[in-house]
Amino acid sequence: MNAIGILKQLKDKGVRFTPQRQAILEFLLETRSHPTADEIYHHVKAKFPGVSLGTIYNTLNMLKEHGHLLELSYGDMASRFDGNPNNHYHIVCSKCGKVADFHAPLINMEQEVMEKSGFLILGHRMEFYGVCPECRSNEQLN
Repeated sequence: MNAIGILKQLKDKGVRFTPQRQAILEFLLETRSHPTADEIYHHVKAKFPGVSLGTIYNTLNMLKEHGHLLELSYGDMASRFDGNPNNHYHIVCSKCGKVADFHAPLINMEQEVMEKSGFLILGHRMEFYGVCPECRSNEQLN
């Protein structure tokens, strides 16, 4: 779904439609970089100089609550945001922090985990960690 379709869907649920929200959503849908809120802020600020960081965070929280993005938290590092809310895997570079999507058939373990743990499983997240090609190349040059 494109940004306009998502915003119309949200408007039907009573969420206000603004050009800043559209710019935030379009950026998230177009990028594959899993940006931080600060990176989104700087991108949107180029088009809308009056936008505040608060607007960015409020919009990200609203989109997350309505299931239109994923927030990826990594402990001490800033959260990153993914405009693809469908469950998928990620690869994280241990050197530069880059996050990339990895598309493969999802492991379907929820039922087994529920039966063995007693938890009601709502989803799962699995990530791979390593060193990205750019960082590996830079290491070889030094």
